[in-house]
Amino acid sequence: MHLLENIKEAFRSIHSNLLRTVLTALIVSIGIMSLVGILTAIDSIKYSLNQTFASLGANSFEMTAKGYTNRMQRGGRQTKTYPAISYLQAKKYKQEVGDEAKVGISAFIAGATEVKADGEKTNPNMNVVAGDENYLMIQNYALGTGRAFSQTELDNGTNVAIVGSEIKDKLFPQQSPVNQYIYFLGRRFQVVGVLEKSGSTMGGGGADRTLLIPLETGNQMPRQRALTYDIKTAVVQPENLGFVMGQATGIMRAVRHDQLGQENSFEVERSDSLASKLDSLSGNLRIGGFLIGFITLLGASIALMNIMMVSVTERTREIGIRKALGATALQIRQQFLIEAIVICVLGGTLGIILGVAMGNSISLFIGEGAFLVPWLWMSLGLMICISVGLASGYYPASRAAQLDPIESLRYE
Repeated sequence: MHLLENIKEAFRSIHSNLLRTVLTALIVSIGIMSLVGILTAIDSIKYSLNQTFASLGANSFEMTAKGYTNRMQRGGRQTKTYPAISYLQAKKYKQEVGDEAKVGISAFIAGATEVKADGEKTNPNMNVVAGDENYLMIQNYALGTGRAFSQTELDNGTNVAIVGSEIKDKLFPQQSPVNQYIYFLGRRFQVVGVLEKSGSTMGGGGADRTLLIPLETGNQMPRQRALTYDIKTAVVQPENLGFVMGQATGIMRAVRHDQLGQENSFEVERSDSLASKLDSLSGNLRIGGFLIGFITLLGASIALMNIMMVSVTERTREIGIRKALGATALQIRQQFLIEAIVICVLGGTLGIILGVAMGNSISLFIGEGAFLVPWLWMSLGLMICISVGLASGYYPASRAAQLDPIESLRYE
């Protein structure tokens, strides 16, 4: 009996025990779906975040006070916490850098903010950020309509704002919000610009839920604690990034009055280092996802082996007839192995389709991830299906091949 005939026989056997085969294939498909789905979701989310990091620019770096936002434990001791970067220090750093690079200074003013205008109001999930003239360029935010802040508005701390598209759609769905007035944090602001729609990332609103006001205006806003200033420096030519980082570190040490021989009181983090951290994290997630899928597939292989053992018992007389007609032990073994592989491939194909759909659906639910066709994980899933079929069908196939034809013909 050649290979094609064995495959036909496998389908005939599957058809005669359709319900049992469908349930077994579904177990395999669930295992493959979980494996391919998790890995696809991780890749899709990673692609979306990489696009976000790329939009922020790989030719930039940020400076923050060391130990200010989180205190890490090292050897059972807390690391030294340094004072936050003040507004005067940030301004002085920006002046000292000069034309070597573009420096953007910003401060997070408030989150969960409700914005009102003409009797309408947004959900209380808008973010108020104060930024300077370089903020839009360094964050790679583009204006859809209106204009950026003028130098006079930046210097005098005027109550003007640039709003995200979600705010515009909620408060001014039928008209342009430019030159209209909005109210938030107890003040009235005039809208001078609207940001282009950017979409959400990891469940957040991104630029769409952002209210940008001049940095000086943000300093004048009432608050319960001191503002924390974020400094982001971008270079025009990426090849000069290392040189500018070294120069900027020296400038910030002088601005912060770090003594000679003392460690930096601030941290410098490149944008591409965030991407490398993401690669490391996604690698760990892939390992976890693979283990979850493997455990599910292990259960599926045990169920398949049990089904094949039952099939061998039910078809003992048939095996005896085949042997009496001249079938060899190898041909009998091949018949049952191919049957197990066909069941796994059928279930695995369904699982791969469901896994790709599930993975991309998860990434779209969490954020605006791209739709990916994971050829690598699909190929891996198909290989695993064949491996599971071989592993689960080998023992029942060997048992069938070893049956005595005379005893098999007597079996009732």
